[in-house]
Amino acid sequence: MQATVFDGHGGTDVIDYREVPDPEVGRGDVLVDVKAGALNHLDVWTRRGMPQLDLEMPHVPGSDGAGVVVETGADVTRFSEGDRVAVSAGVFCGDCEFCRDGEYPLCTSFHVLGEHVPGVHSELAAVPEDNLVAVPEGVDWETAAAAPLVFQTAWRMLHTRADVEAGETVLVLGASGGVGHAAVQIAAHAGAEVWATASSEQKLRYAAEIGADHVVNYEDEDFADVVRSETGKRGVDVVVDHVGEATWDSSLASLAKGGRLVTCGATTGGRPQTHVQRLFWNQLTVLGSTMATPGEVDDALALVWDGTFEPRIREVLPMSETARAHELLENREGFGKVVVKPDSEY
Repeated sequence: MQATVFDGHGGTDVIDYREVPDPEVGRGDVLVDVKAGALNHLDVWTRRGMPQLDLEMPHVPGSDGAGVVVETGADVTRFSEGDRVAVSAGVFCGDCEFCRDGEYPLCTSFHVLGEHVPGVHSELAAVPEDNLVAVPEGVDWETAAAAPLVFQTAWRMLHTRADVEAGETVLVLGASGGVGHAAVQIAAHAGAEVWATASSEQKLRYAAEIGADHVVNYEDEDFADVVRSETGKRGVDVVVDHVGEATWDSSLASLAKGGRLVTCGATTGGRPQTHVQRLFWNQLTVLGSTMATPGEVDDALALVWDGTFEPRIREVLPMSETARAHELLENREGFGKVVVKPDSEY
């Protein structure tokens, strides 16, 4: 089969699209004929290399994908040949204390397809049964591939971790990215008043189209100053920050007393300085969040499948142009998700 691979960490020049052996199908695996995949910033970090990330090379990246079941392992019960499926990339053991309590993203051996183990940006992918969700007829492959990781992540951040309620105010940073544009829609659907930041007027218009009530161009203004000015110095109840060092101080400064900051990533770096006095004096809460439980995945994707939420797609490329897809993410070009399709499907 043809697959996106890299043989070592580095720049986009390490990415190749070539013939590799077909995957082996274990007893609990499902072999998927991949129709489309999608990128996340996680793919950029995995390609560059991260501390404690020790991958077997060559590595097939990709945490998002969708396609048709072509074969099932002997122990598979939920799927049959011909079923339409999408990938939910978080892998958990099912046996540790956290899994037994239903908190699968806290699993002691939790890992992610495409990051820690081979991913799904290939013509065929062998995926554990527990990491697949059914895709209804009528949902196009680009949507099915683009939705799972970012919508489940944003759903858990806002509903489970930050416990957003109708009438609260939510600030979403980087609203043009995958998690950001999902968070805007989920916060608006929850009945919150939504603020969103982005780096261009076009991106801000898109953010407004999908539910943002207020928008701020962070290239032109300090978003914390704008938020506090427009809220009468009160601030917002919740900040969704997946940016990290570059925004951390302003994120905390944007919060109202008793506010919550929820984070799932650190695109600009993971060691920001923190004004501890602001934390205790304003009684702020900082919440971490990673991926989602199967139930949260189902809740979020049900609203994608029925059209309530819309994964915006900035570009669709053949997998042989995955290097260009990485550049789109690194250069912050466009709004929403970048989709890649096997060259045989493009």
